[in-house]
Amino acid sequence: MNMMMKALLVAGVIGSTTVTVANTAVNQAAVAASTPTTVKHALTLKDDSHVQLKGYVVKAIGDEKYEFRDQTGSITVDIDDELWGGKAISAKTPVTIIGEVDIDYKPAKRVEIDVDQVKF
Repeated sequence: MNMMMKALLVAGVIGSTTVTVANTAVNQAAVAASTPTTVKHALTLKDDSHVQLKGYVVKAIGDEKYEFRDQTGSITVDIDDELWGGKAISAKTPVTIIGEVDIDYKPAKRVEIDVDQVKF
């Protein structure tokens, strides 16, 4: 009986630790990144905020930078060449991009998305 009580106590401690870990800021950011947002909302977020945007890459700007557009506006996105996976797209191809907000203040405030993943 004493051994069974110890096992239940250990299981309870492990269970409560799991709940605590699941509710950390890092995990909350991961959940936020899995919830689609809009360009308009992304432009208001803090630097390094995780985002997931659904829309269209409408044109290449150069040096791995592109204009991304959804129904609320447009934003510059930085997409490494290898993230395309060799797939050619057009301005009419719907994509989902997952990445982080990148804010630079020099010489003026500029907000971009540093893309980690592109889904077709």
